[in-house]
Amino acid sequence: MLVQQILKSKGDQSVVTVLPESTVAEAAAVLAKYGIGTVLVSSDGKKPEGILSERDIVRHLARNGASVLDARVDSLMTKNLKTCGRDARTHEVMRTMTDGRFRHMPVVEDGELIGVISLGDTVKAQLSHLEMEKEALEGMIMGQ
Repeated sequence: MLVQQILKSKGDQSVVTVLPESTVAEAAAVLAKYGIGTVLVSSDGKKPEGILSERDIVRHLARNGASVLDARVDSLMTKNLKTCGRDARTHEVMRTMTDGRFRHMPVVEDGELIGVISLGDTVKAQLSHLEMEKEALEGMIMGQ
């Protein structure tokens, strides 16, 4: 299965971004508003510069206290992004996320954001694919 199939199944493929100079408090408000766990950081809303997760915020809060909420997003974000293209295979993306211990991967085409997929999205897609294969095999066995 390809990442493209996951993006299509998600429907809305818009990517939520915040500016690098946004405060962590502003980014947290965006996460809460959209009910998401990760936000992409981009100066123009197209080119990914980093990623900030709820986990990042909580870890910095634990280390530095509430003052971290006034810090700029670009001081906390992960800058070395792992990305994939729409033609990437889901099992490869799952492996990359699992090995890297992160749960969200930006999907990029020609250097621009076209979506974000989560580990949960890939698991859901794989389970759906396995269910279809199971039903096809059962149909073959039953002679249907």
